[in-house]
Amino acid sequence: MNASYSELRARARDSLRGNWGKAVGGFVLSLLMGAVIGLINYLLPFLGNLVSILVSGSISLGLISFYLGIARKENPPVSEVFSGFSLFIKAFCLYFMVGLFTFLWTLLLVIPGIIAALRYSQAYFILRDNPDIGIMAAIDESKQIMKGNKWRYFVLQLTFIGWAILAAIPCGLGFLWLAPYVSVTHAHFYDNVTGRFPAPAPDSF
Repeated sequence: MNASYSELRARARDSLRGNWGKAVGGFVLSLLMGAVIGLINYLLPFLGNLVSILVSGSISLGLISFYLGIARKENPPVSEVFSGFSLFIKAFCLYFMVGLFTFLWTLLLVIPGIIAALRYSQAYFILRDNPDIGIMAAIDESKQIMKGNKWRYFVLQLTFIGWAILAAIPCGLGFLWLAPYVSVTHAHFYDNVTGRFPAPAPDSF
């Protein structure tokens, strides 16, 4: 049964309860990695662009793994953000192929490009849960998962617009909390559309 948007957000808030500091820390860590890449790009543009292309897939996979772990109450360490580098080649190939397919669809019109991005949106989650899967198999599975769910996923993004406006008011600092909230909600969306409903982990003292 598909969870409503409010239910997905409620599940995210429940997962984040007691984990906000860790969740924000993971996001800040990703920002720092981005800042380092930006500095390299400023000093050595060609090298910076190359580094960005090579590591973006690993960073994306690591962030998804981290926030999926929070959503499932697996208590992942902040260092999980770096876990994508353990699948560096696959993460890069997935980043490249998803970017290529999305770009090719965008050449037709903007709308087909958006639909393509929605179609491939679950590929990193699939790779995280199935590290032995092939790149094209992960993309194909994402396409299957998103059949009939692309509009739901699109509207889910729209439900955060009000929060995004509020987050931008204090010099954008609110995004330190909004980004993890959105990411964990996305993780719950993935678990919902794949039929996985994790039971809350027992509290430990």
